[in-house]
Amino acid sequence: MWTAGAAPIFEAMTATQQEKRRYEANKLAKRLRRNAGQAIADFNMIEDGDKVMVCLSGGKDSYALLDTLIYLRQHAPIGFELVAVNLDQKQPGFPAEVLPKYLDEIGVPFRIEEQDTYSIVKRVLAPGKTTCSLCSRLRRGILYRVASELGATKIALGHHRDDILETLFLNMFFGGKLKAMPPKLVSDDGRHIVIRPLAYCREKDLAAWAEHRQFPIIPCDLCGSQEQLQRKQVKLMLRDWEKRFPGRIETLFRSLQNVVPSHLADTRLYDFAGIEATGNPDPEGDRAFDAEVFGSPAVVPIRSVLE
Repeated sequence: MWTAGAAPIFEAMTATQQEKRRYEANKLAKRLRRNAGQAIADFNMIEDGDKVMVCLSGGKDSYALLDTLIYLRQHAPIGFELVAVNLDQKQPGFPAEVLPKYLDEIGVPFRIEEQDTYSIVKRVLAPGKTTCSLCSRLRRGILYRVASELGATKIALGHHRDDILETLFLNMFFGGKLKAMPPKLVSDDGRHIVIRPLAYCREKDLAAWAEHRQFPIIPCDLCGSQEQLQRKQVKLMLRDWEKRFPGRIETLFRSLQNVVPSHLADTRLYDFAGIEATGNPDPEGDRAFDAEVFGSPAVVPIRSVLE
């Protein structure tokens, strides 16, 4: 569907250009919906009768998340509800009318929660300090409360594949942990299930979809906070890898789904101290004197709630 904002540009194109753009947009839509559907199926994110609270920030990712879930709800073999929630944190200049107007137009029930976390962050942190960490903690607690009040059974966030990989490297480089961002988890308070249906989706696809759909994007720089330098560095590194070594990012992400604890070094995950030679072949055993062979990644079968 073309939005009003895109119509003048579209009408100025030749018939061939219009057809090509329709074709590319259709491919993009299918890819995003297929990837989201596969993630939902793989991790059992949404079940029959669920009420899914979609956290809508006004950025491209959360708009695409809601847009994709609306489509999947219409075509999935299960029934579930959607409710969009936005946290108005009272940043100066925040266009409070944008999201209600958009959600009214598309017919999605919503709740705008007004909490002045902006003033709290500015009061607690010294000038020049990055505000994102404290802001996210405050936001998380409020959204958990709202989920309980709405009776939501799942909380959906708009993090995508690139976010997950960036978090993996941030933890490795700066935290000394082999830890990423899970597609599904139990919330800090133990009362909610948090899901990331876009876990298999590429950021560049989401950006292209946001441009195609002409979502009314609200920038996340209204509070004046600095861009996280460490995350920016990792993002640039991954983009450079993808440019110079096509396919590397897909392989990196696939490695998160093929973990071999016996070949790492965490004694909490594997009983290295209890290893004994039994004389029996061990399929997980080390090929200590064999050369490592890294072949082409296997094709992963696609499963989708659309099937």
